[in-house]
Amino acid sequence: MTENNDKLIEEISKIRKILEDKHTRAEIKINWTEADAFMWQSDRGCFKPVKNVNSIPLELLKGIDQNIDILLENTIKFSKSLPANNALLWGARGMGKSSLIKGIHGKLCKTSKNKLILIEIHREDIRDLPDILGIIKEYSKVNYIIFCDDLSFDNDDTTYKSLKTALEGGIEGRPSNVIFYATSNRRHLMAREMIENETSTAINPSEAIEEKVSLSDRFGLWIGFHNCSQDQYLTMIDAYTRHYNIPNTETLHAEAIEWAAGRGSRSGRVAWQFITSIAAKNNIKLV
Repeated sequence: MTENNDKLIEEISKIRKILEDKHTRAEIKINWTEADAFMWQSDRGCFKPVKNVNSIPLELLKGIDQNIDILLENTIKFSKSLPANNALLWGARGMGKSSLIKGIHGKLCKTSKNKLILIEIHREDIRDLPDILGIIKEYSKVNYIIFCDDLSFDNDDTTYKSLKTALEGGIEGRPSNVIFYATSNRRHLMAREMIENETSTAINPSEAIEEKVSLSDRFGLWIGFHNCSQDQYLTMIDAYTRHYNIPNTETLHAEAIEWAAGRGSRSGRVAWQFITSIAAKNNIKLV
């Protein structure tokens, strides 16, 4: 009997802590003038200001011109409080998905008349989205981009349901001053085996697939990123050398190609890693 009472007390304590945490989060007051970007800290239930965002200028993002135009236009409309879509940037690794989001935010922070805040949330904290929306909806004069990098879901992960609800806002509707941008290597955010496992155990397999795939449908914009050609890769190298005043020697392209071959891929990330190596050899700071 004593053991049962101890378990009951423990469960009541857990419920009390959850209710206290939710009440505390509802009382949070944030000074949005501290920075233009914040990180959500789930363990503390608060926003951490990020005063120096790790981003690069848009003009250094080569080979994705059309993607830049699409997302920039969407974000400009949103910054003006006009209708805009949630966006899913999916595809090849290292091709500038997260850099594009941060670059556009940085550009508009300098040019937009309205306050535009970037909030980064980790994938494992997606379950906190309802709380986050509950907090920031009180600040209607500020526009927020909620950004999740490398978003995907694996087996037995049900937090995607919180994302589905947040994207459409549930019964209250998504706040008009909030938009959601995510990057992923998967177009449908779910691993193929996850969808197949769900299908094999479902009474109606087609409904199971629809449930999984419909998550991506909540994003009005699907922007695909694909592996770059050698010419595009070298264009990235040239853009970096000009921007950072790195000597463009006769052997630079050959060295860049050899660098990419050693990594088995060409991408914006590989180009940046090569430039970092060359800058170090020439005692040049990348600032």
